[in-house]
Amino acid sequence: MEPIQITSAVRQLTFPVGHVHIVRLADGYALVDTGVPGSAPAILSALEQLGARPGDVRQIVLKHFHLDHAGSAADLVAATGTRVLAGAQDAPFISGTVPGPEPVHTPEERRVHEQALAGLAEAGLPPLKHVPVDVELRNGDTLGGWAEPVRVPHVPGHTPGSIALHLTSSGVLFPGDTIATVEGRPLLGPFNVDREEAIATFRRLAALEVGTVCVPHGEPLLKDGGTALRAATPESDWL
Repeated sequence: MEPIQITSAVRQLTFPVGHVHIVRLADGYALVDTGVPGSAPAILSALEQLGARPGDVRQIVLKHFHLDHAGSAADLVAATGTRVLAGAQDAPFISGTVPGPEPVHTPEERRVHEQALAGLAEAGLPPLKHVPVDVELRNGDTLGGWAEPVRVPHVPGHTPGSIALHLTSSGVLFPGDTIATVEGRPLLGPFNVDREEAIATFRRLAALEVGTVCVPHGEPLLKDGGTALRAATPESDWL
């Protein structure tokens, strides 16, 4: 799997379910999400293609607890020895101390969710391994060690502790599953624990000054991302 360059610092690994982003830091790399269980070998191979060793990974940032984001975190921590950062309210779900909440589906979302679960079952994924969260992130926190300022908005709705990453100098946004894209159009990500809260979060993210939007599902918005987000209609998606 070859990493796709999004910006000079950001590369995307495109998986069938849940993309992973590799970000160059001042002295190594960060992984933003880790894919479903079993994705670690492909991620480590992509790092090798970039000239990096496992020990060059400085942090793993999980935007929320779902299987396609945190699924390979434990294997990657074992391979790299790095730290895991995640939203404070999702940390217990990632570590496995309590079960995570189930989404509340619209009828259309339920159909898509059943298809997705069937696909994952057919793929024969390894079992999920939980992993401790070393740093619990809260709204307004910043990330250290990155090549530019990174602000962490708390973006609830998809899960209670979902977070986004906003690279304020370059205008890059990692919105988490609040935002997906289909054929270049941004829309509300499905499978939310609180749809109305997710819509409010979408609108809050759309108000940020961003150009590039690195969504976990769909194609990235490479230019004028903020304009596209402000023109979106999340209130009517999935109904």
